[in-house]
Amino acid sequence: MEKSIVIIGAGMGGLAAGIYGRMDGWKTTIFEQHTKPGGQCASWKRKGYTFDGCTHHLFGCDPWSQLYSLWEDLGAMPRGLVNTTECVSVESPNGRMFYDYWDPNRLEEQLKEIAPEDARVIEEYARAIPIFAKEDIFGDVMMAKPLQIAKNLPNLMRLLKWFKPTMRDFGDRFSNQFLRRTVPLLEYSLPDAPAYLHMVKHAYGYKGAIAWPVGASIDFAQSIEKRYRELGGEIHYKQKVKEILTDFGKAVGVRLEDGTEVSADYVISNADGRKTIEDMLGGRYGDERIKEWCREPEDETPWAVHVFLGVDRDLSREPSALVLLLDQPLTVGGHTTESVEMQIYGMDPSMAPPGKGVIKVELVSGYSYWKKLYEEGAAYREEKEKVAEAIISLLDSTHFSGLKGQVEVVDVPTLMTWERYVGGTHGFLSMPNKKFNPVSMVLGRLDSTLPGLSNFYLVGTWATSIGALFANALSGKKIIASL
Repeated sequence: MEKSIVIIGAGMGGLAAGIYGRMDGWKTTIFEQHTKPGGQCASWKRKGYTFDGCTHHLFGCDPWSQLYSLWEDLGAMPRGLVNTTECVSVESPNGRMFYDYWDPNRLEEQLKEIAPEDARVIEEYARAIPIFAKEDIFGDVMMAKPLQIAKNLPNLMRLLKWFKPTMRDFGDRFSNQFLRRTVPLLEYSLPDAPAYLHMVKHAYGYKGAIAWPVGASIDFAQSIEKRYRELGGEIHYKQKVKEILTDFGKAVGVRLEDGTEVSADYVISNADGRKTIEDMLGGRYGDERIKEWCREPEDETPWAVHVFLGVDRDLSREPSALVLLLDQPLTVGGHTTESVEMQIYGMDPSMAPPGKGVIKVELVSGYSYWKKLYEEGAAYREEKEKVAEAIISLLDSTHFSGLKGQVEVVDVPTLMTWERYVGGTHGFLSMPNKKFNPVSMVLGRLDSTLPGLSNFYLVGTWATSIGALFANALSGKKIIASL
């Protein structure tokens, strides 16, 4: 008899588990509470504009990286791609621009023009990128066997000094005040992000293995869903799993919200970890470590609020990502900031009507702040309007003069939006509450099992503790390989 797997959630990890399960001969069934695949890999249309809530940089877009073969298996490659010249750009309050070019020579030349006094640290930065590019770190290491990893160790040892410092630490090495303020924000405006992640990303950009998928996240997710269906996999939308069924410490199936029970030899959850562990499993399986994972995360998080603008403006010559340094702090969405980061989609004409464009501004805010407003109804809508007005005014008075009169569509999803549509706790970054471990990430280690429960696995963000699409897809592949 064909062995079966029930998969909860059609995010990257769930879809990948379904595809590799079918490739290995398993009967796989995915239950997804939403109407579309992809989970948080989501984009949507508003009056001819496409708003993307997920993808920043897609890793594995060139055969140089083994991640490309992962996307090939999943039906996501080959596809239309756009390569950018820089990782991110930063503009000072007086209009000075810095472009964090993928090309290390171009990067070094520009940095020395800005800060010749920092030549030594600039050279170290630019010349480390080709060294990182000798390794397909997320491919060769995360997808490789132990012997292959051992062969790569000598070169990896040369990069160890980048593993400890944060982007804030790296920025402190510059004496130039513009760069001291700029460098800590180069990794998605996360000053505490490990510097090595920035260097790895640069290496992939330098090798052409990072790109933007034409058509945005929903097209990307749908191509993977198509591959899954072609392999004979079953997927059921608007079907919410209420309970994971167990028998003497073994997962044996699921009960849907309508009461239907579906038996399976294995259960894989790509759903939010807190809801999986505390609700679907009733909190019966875990220890102090698991309880700590499920503890409420710190309140303020990045990407808590997005302000999407569809504008009657040609954005094709704008950078793909821009950080504005502010001369005065801005309080928006209950959070005070001295910089604002955004993505600008002028490089992909499919995102907007001809001659027009899309801007996405990403803001830090708090879950409890928006939860309280959401419960009050009208106050929630009013605050979203205030946030949009503040951002439009800011952009109009800085980099995008005249923007106010060009805005045609506004959309402001918050943490509550993500929770409502995708089902996670605390919105977009619905991750376990645990310290990020860069070594575990590079080695592709997964936190996929629960003590006392067999034939059950977590995949996706809760197994990887990162939001990278490739890592979450790879978690699905690895779990199937372990069965």
